[in-house]
Amino acid sequence: MNILFVSLGCDKNLVDSETMLALLQSHGYQITNEEAEADIAVVNTCCFIHDAKEESIQTILELAQLKQTAGLKALVVTGCLAQRYREELLKEIPEIDAIMGAVNPDDIVSVVGQAVDGSQVMCYKDLQYLPSHLTDRLVTTGTAMAYLKIAEGCSKRCTYCIIPYLRGNYRSIPMEEILNSAEKLVAEGYQELVLVAQETTVYGMDLYGEKRLPELLKELCKLDGLRWIRLLYCYPEEITDELIQTMAQQEKICRYIDMPIQHSEDAILKAMGRKTTKAQIVETVNRLRQAMPDIAIRTTLISGFPGETEEQHQALLDFVDRMEFERLGVFTYSPEEGTKAAAFPDQIEESVKERRRDELMALQQEISYEHNQDMIGRQLEVLIEGYLYEDHVYIGRSYREAPDVDGYIFVSAQEEIISGEIVTVRITDANEYDLIGEVIYEFTK
Repeated sequence: MNILFVSLGCDKNLVDSETMLALLQSHGYQITNEEAEADIAVVNTCCFIHDAKEESIQTILELAQLKQTAGLKALVVTGCLAQRYREELLKEIPEIDAIMGAVNPDDIVSVVGQAVDGSQVMCYKDLQYLPSHLTDRLVTTGTAMAYLKIAEGCSKRCTYCIIPYLRGNYRSIPMEEILNSAEKLVAEGYQELVLVAQETTVYGMDLYGEKRLPELLKELCKLDGLRWIRLLYCYPEEITDELIQTMAQQEKICRYIDMPIQHSEDAILKAMGRKTTKAQIVETVNRLRQAMPDIAIRTTLISGFPGETEEQHQALLDFVDRMEFERLGVFTYSPEEGTKAAAFPDQIEESVKERRRDELMALQQEISYEHNQDMIGRQLEVLIEGYLYEDHVYIGRSYREAPDVDGYIFVSAQEEIISGEIVTVRITDANEYDLIGEVIYEFTK
């Protein structure tokens, strides 16, 4: 039978989707991207913020229509939205045949089988459940990079975030399972592994009683054939000197870090339930840049958090201007039911949130342009990910660009390059988000 699989939301969700795809394929199901060919549809949902929730619901409704228009036999909904709104989904969208939680992707074959047999299925496990990560994955990110999940859930309780209530407390994946998964991915030819979790920096605390991320990184660096290791979701207060030294000393670790700070002002950080202060954020950034002057730091901010004053917004703008982060994204605050912040007084109008977001992004656009202009004339190792036929250029990333969230490098070359290759590129031009360059060929006599 043919399965149409739709994965929504974050890269952690994508890893779950890839695990489910591999399990389904190993049990004889055929994967298709064509709605007309699908016997079964599975959607792995997200509900982190309002927009993600809306996208998930709209996708389910569109797939439900295939039961009338294309003869779809079964519709399966899994992931965070299914974890949170199981009864409501079954009541409001009766076309759903099976619904499965966010922490048990290894149940997908059983759930799909029951749905095809005509049973209405609800399959959930305790939020502390940790599936084995020794299973294969059907990687969907192309030939160059793959995500490597190192933990599930989160034990922090930021007042705006619903994730701990959907995915449970922090659960580190045993190191031997992570290394086994990494070995498989590298053997399949993936050049870059991007480490993800709700928070990567506290890896090992629950399992080993201490932070083991530096040790994990060193073990991954031993893998022959692996070129790059990239770190995402590092909370600033958890970034230790040992982690910084490991990043600075190990050549395979990209001098890049994703470090969400959410705000700069102490009163807002406290209201958010964050465990850091402006002074500590500055100190962490300084330590990173002192150890690795060429590091690219990405961060994210929330605009319009309840109670944020215009003065605090201006202070955040000043902070961004002073810190000059290489990469920065901004989300407007989304009040999620069940979180503390949703009940806070002084909720801010959507138009004000959006204006503040736009002001932050306009400032960051200027900063990003200046950073990119500074790259002109430099040589970078670039991982090629594809070719744009209409523009006759290759597209790739250097250590400075994470997949999907940062810009690209557009590369001209005199000879054909295979996706997954790493080539040396001289940067010749730049705009606000992307770089332009040409391959450097070294001729020997």
